[in-house]
Amino acid sequence: MPSCDICGKKRIKGNNVSHANNKTKRVIEPNIQGVRVATSGGSKKMNVCTRCIRSGLITKAV
Repeated sequence: MPSCDICGKKRIKGNNVSHANNKTKRVIEPNIQGVRVATSGGSKKMNVCTRCIRSGLITKAV
């Protein structure tokens, strides 16, 4: 699974906890999108999480 090229966010592991306190494994995936990003050397395709896109940490290429 890809991680965010900007902030490094990746999937994390944890537990589903039922009302009876039974625990089963689960994986929480970040919302990673493949976008074309404008860089100084032109445009480049990167894997970026939606939090970085909404925060304005990248500029999308036209």
